[in-house]
Amino acid sequence: MPRRRFQKGNVIIRGKTPRRYGMYREDVLQSDGTFRRVRRCVPLGLVSSLSERSARKMFQPYLDRVNAAAMLLSKSGVTFEEFVTEWRTNVAVNLKASTTRTAESHLRAHIIPKLGGLPLTEINTKAIQGFVACLASGGRSKKTVENVLLTLSSILRTARAWDYACGNFSVADITMPRDGVRKEQRSFTDAEVGKILSASPEPFSTILAVTAVLGLRIGEVLALRVIDVDFVRRIIRIRQSVDAATRKIQSVKSNASSADVPMPSQLEARLRAHLQTREGKGDLLFVNRDGRPFSANKLREKQLHPLLTKLGIPRGGFHSMRHGAASSLLADGATPAVVQKQLRHSDPRITLGVYAHVVGTQQRDAVECRSARIEEYAAK
Repeated sequence: MPRRRFQKGNVIIRGKTPRRYGMYREDVLQSDGTFRRVRRCVPLGLVSSLSERSARKMFQPYLDRVNAAAMLLSKSGVTFEEFVTEWRTNVAVNLKASTTRTAESHLRAHIIPKLGGLPLTEINTKAIQGFVACLASGGRSKKTVENVLLTLSSILRTARAWDYACGNFSVADITMPRDGVRKEQRSFTDAEVGKILSASPEPFSTILAVTAVLGLRIGEVLALRVIDVDFVRRIIRIRQSVDAATRKIQSVKSNASSADVPMPSQLEARLRAHLQTREGKGDLLFVNRDGRPFSANKLREKQLHPLLTKLGIPRGGFHSMRHGAASSLLADGATPAVVQKQLRHSDPRITLGVYAHVVGTQQRDAVECRSARIEEYAAK
């Protein structure tokens, strides 16, 4: 640990053509976490055109920077695990419950066991590359590794913002594991959704209809309020979500997720019928017998999966309804921009990346036309 010192620096004159220079010393953090003191020399200007007072004024910002850095050196010996304790107290408490659970899972299972004992200054590109190799050798997928690194980067970004001395690494400099064989996402077809809706009791049938037709996340459907259904403008407002673990109302996933989506006439009829049978049970559109929001996990385990088994339909979850909505829209010729707006993705690359497997009618027609032309030439 270097000693803290306040510097006034020196302004000297050097050279055959006299020039003024500012001299000071600076403690530089090395890759091994130690500090080395080096001497700095800053050219300020010709003596003939620069007075000593003006030179001092030009030199002062350099001294301010090095003196400010000297006040932070006491924060250079903190380990990652020690900083995480501070992060939990001041940052994690302000995050969404689902975000905190994910971060804690990454910390508990991967980050703390491997990196917790390292000083923040030693978490550099080399250390992270070894960490990634360890995760990959344990069978973790590329996506899992990326998610763990996002948690780690977020915490280190906070440490730097709080003026802790930290090592530097860029995800772009890390060699990530190769992608495995991509598993196709389960996506309910329109025919499957129709069978499921006809065999479902109320209000589960209406819940599924809203999920499947509009492509909403199940937490968003279960958090819909009566006032969110606007029959005049024929829209449904998405403003909140239900946390899957705690069933508490929380904000939606992102700013883009908070939006209005159109309400088709068939869904309007279902919702009007539902409201006629729904008695005053609070603000939410769908509630259980206790007046609480439904549990997405229980709906999936107790109702959806048994119903799929009974109908002989391959198993899928509520998110498969969302995938089905996007796939059907793209196959019907809707542009990626329209699908992105309906699914409320914050980035169009998410829409194209997840649903790039969908073969639309225009693409199919183009391939059919070209194939017929080739066969026509081959027959001559």
